[in-house]
Amino acid sequence: MVNWRPVYDIEQETEKLRIESLESEKRMQESEKRLKLLQESNDRIARFEQELFSSSNQAHSTGDSSPT
Repeated sequence: MVNWRPVYDIEQETEKLRIESLESEKRMQESEKRLKLLQESNDRIARFEQELFSSSNQAHSTGDSSPT
């Protein structure tokens, strides 16, 4: 190959790796965002369950509703 330029090949490979790195970084950020949303959802569900079960326990602890 008369016009072979090793520097060009190295530049192309470097650019390819840079793009792959950026794509990987983007995927990681998206995963972290989804994980954060999942954790927030789990926290909301836990609060809802706590409120639900604490209010249902209070209703059962009052005994019957007839006047005394």
